[in-house]
Amino acid sequence: MLLPVLLPEVERYAPTGTGESPLAAIEAWVNTTCPCCGGRARRETNTMPQWAASCWYYLRYLDGYNDARPWSSESERQWMPVDLYVGGAEHAVLHLLYARFWHKVLFDLGYVSTKEPFKKLRHQGIILGYAYRDAQGRYHEFDEVERRGATVYLKSTGEKLDVSSEKMSKSKLNGVNPDDVVALHGADALRLYEMFMGDFEQAKPWDPRAIEGMSRFLRRVLRLVEKFASGDVPADDPHLRARHRAIKKVTSDLEAMKFNTAIAALMEFANEIVKPGATREDIITLIKLIAPFAPHLADEAWEKIGGQGFVIQAEWPQYTAAFTSDTEVTLAVQVNGKLRGTLRSARGLPEANIGAQALALPSVAKHVANRKIKNILLVPDKVVSIVTE
Repeated sequence: MLLPVLLPEVERYAPTGTGESPLAAIEAWVNTTCPCCGGRARRETNTMPQWAASCWYYLRYLDGYNDARPWSSESERQWMPVDLYVGGAEHAVLHLLYARFWHKVLFDLGYVSTKEPFKKLRHQGIILGYAYRDAQGRYHEFDEVERRGATVYLKSTGEKLDVSSEKMSKSKLNGVNPDDVVALHGADALRLYEMFMGDFEQAKPWDPRAIEGMSRFLRRVLRLVEKFASGDVPADDPHLRARHRAIKKVTSDLEAMKFNTAIAALMEFANEIVKPGATREDIITLIKLIAPFAPHLADEAWEKIGGQGFVIQAEWPQYTAAFTSDTEVTLAVQVNGKLRGTLRSARGLPEANIGAQALALPSVAKHVANRKIKNILLVPDKVVSIVTE
């Protein structure tokens, strides 16, 4: 057979009703001449399904400009297997199972060097949408409702609506067009909010009001950068430990795909460096750490402080373990098993010193007055337990 065989240009792809492919009804294309003997022949019309190519697309990505072969053995050995597969739970059958089947056949035939195509699998949780339904069971869009405290009403009639969190669908009028969100808040705010909504693998509801918080946070970051660029910075390094804690937290959470807690750590760091003012190292660190979540703002901020190229090309910040813990700790102080106060103390302080500080607390002193101290027990850097007779 001479390849390629081009499919015909047709107006309708209606089923034949016989179980055959729609191509079977196109006689002018089906009836052809045998390229070997020159006799009459019929073309095969039972083609592969549309998902066949998606079963091995990751291999083609390795060598996309190769015109001679789907991929070279050199590229395959260099890049395979895929480090991480991310997909919805429905992909476990609709793609993952078929991709593994194809890959194992290719391995048996000697076309790939790995038995498995993917090293690690993570399923992202679906995003739910709030659905608003009236007494007749009709659904209403978000723009049609108004909130009064915790209750939702239909704007046009004032009717109280039933609110539920359900999978987004056209029938429930609870879908969200990302283009509309980007037009209103920007792509960075959208990205940031999607990753901050909750745990990566859990279902979570979309709340159009909550994305405002992401916009405010991004504006706060930009104000910090602009304030630094004006030259208003402290002479010393007041946020050394906070900076190293932020680097450690964001780095480890990114590796674990705990994006929501990484963003929470960034918010905490941004709040800490407002006073007495951010240093250059603080600002550089903040920009680099936020870049995976808000790349557009990060690049703009990077340019403002004189950074060269794109921020993603810059070296990722490193932390020093000795700077990731506080020099002080808060200890719970108990008297006969009941919490009577808290004590802020230097980390690793000797037991005798901590015991004396705990007994000096007014809230503790009144509960040990006129009593004999039988024992003082210490759980280092956590609890002081005072036992009286």
